[in-house]
Amino acid sequence: MTRLGEVYGRADAFLFGRRTYEIFAASWGSMADPQDNPVAAPLHARPKYVVSKTLTDPGWAHTTVLAGDPAAAVRELKERMPGELQVHGSGQLVRRLAAEGLIDEMLLLAYPVIVGQGTRLFPADGPDGALELVDSRATPGGVTWQVYRPAGRPRYATEVPPRTS
Repeated sequence: MTRLGEVYGRADAFLFGRRTYEIFAASWGSMADPQDNPVAAPLHARPKYVVSKTLTDPGWAHTTVLAGDPAAAVRELKERMPGELQVHGSGQLVRRLAAEGLIDEMLLLAYPVIVGQGTRLFPADGPDGALELVDSRATPGGVTWQVYRPAGRPRYATEVPPRTS
């Protein structure tokens, strides 16, 4: 929780898709003493933006609903807001932001569990993109943290290695 608290603690604001926002608001947003929790404290104190066409009354303090085009709204936020705008969860939103080139850095956590079903983080028909590994860590429990930055178009091998008999 210490490392996760550090990540949340450096955010200047948070950006969510509607479904993830509702999950966070129901759990982190309803904590009795959020200031005692390294994740809940920044979530409560800092601005939150939620991309939604249906949410009208978010209910969680310091929340602004972005009802228009998500890419345009995030571009505007990044221009007028200094500091770090973090997205947690929000798979559909992350895919859209990645396709629009609006992600500066990505922290991926891999848990030592095999799940045989579910939604892919990146779609099979999405744009290709190279990533530069900036940092990598592992917890004693086997969870790995990888920090990546977009690195333009990927380079693919141009030659097929010779076959060995």
